[in-house]
Amino acid sequence: MAEFKLPKNSQVTIGKSWPRPEGASNVRAFKIYRYDPDTGQNPRIDTYFVDMDSCGPMVLDALIKIKNEIDPTLTFRRSCREGICGSCAMNIDGINRLACIWGMDEIKGDVKIYPLPHMPVVKDLVTDLTHFYAQHASIMPWLETKTNEPAGEWKQSIEDRRKLDGLYECVMCACCSTSCPSYWWNGDRYLGPAALLHAYRWIIDSRDEATGERLDELEDPFKLYRCHTIMNCAQTCPKGLNPAKAIASIKQLMVERRL
Repeated sequence: MAEFKLPKNSQVTIGKSWPRPEGASNVRAFKIYRYDPDTGQNPRIDTYFVDMDSCGPMVLDALIKIKNEIDPTLTFRRSCREGICGSCAMNIDGINRLACIWGMDEIKGDVKIYPLPHMPVVKDLVTDLTHFYAQHASIMPWLETKTNEPAGEWKQSIEDRRKLDGLYECVMCACCSTSCPSYWWNGDRYLGPAALLHAYRWIIDSRDEATGERLDELEDPFKLYRCHTIMNCAQTCPKGLNPAKAIASIKQLMVERRL
């Protein structure tokens, strides 16, 4: 097995290498980012060896096994294990993914796991998403109406409902935003792919009556126009969505309203 090497002058150090499981013939190495701000120490990379014959097929299965059987101090988020909550988003083998639906058979060699990039790390694989959620809240992710509420529900045609496909499925995992260089550089003002995809979901909802206000709020040099269509967001989305297309659609609406 090749030695895992970190870049020169890196602040991340090589940490502990845990023992291999005795008697196991199908073993895989996991290189996992560890950081505990309470210790005052630099981040490190710990190496764990997992018996794959007694482990589930997904990366999250291995993480749970490591925490339960090897190192209980390992910290990460997880919830339903079915790819619908977005909790276990992390950088796996250089790509932002949901650990619960990313199979280890899709990774060659050692499994390298880091927290989502360019986000403050709370501990180990857990990042601080406070600002990310605040940006989502800023686009008013709810139905805004002005007419009197109907006796039943707000009705929508089948055609109008289809316009929401590819938008409502977003699980707010932050994989797209944290893979976007524009978000890395301007995350304080640029809303990012996830928030803008949700913004478009409500802008084109036929039941919503605040389209003008929503577009006015996005008419800003940074909130919307920092997107340079790099397409990292579409490539990394674990749900197969295309935030870049949604952002381009908002820009098109901005042009049309000026004509």
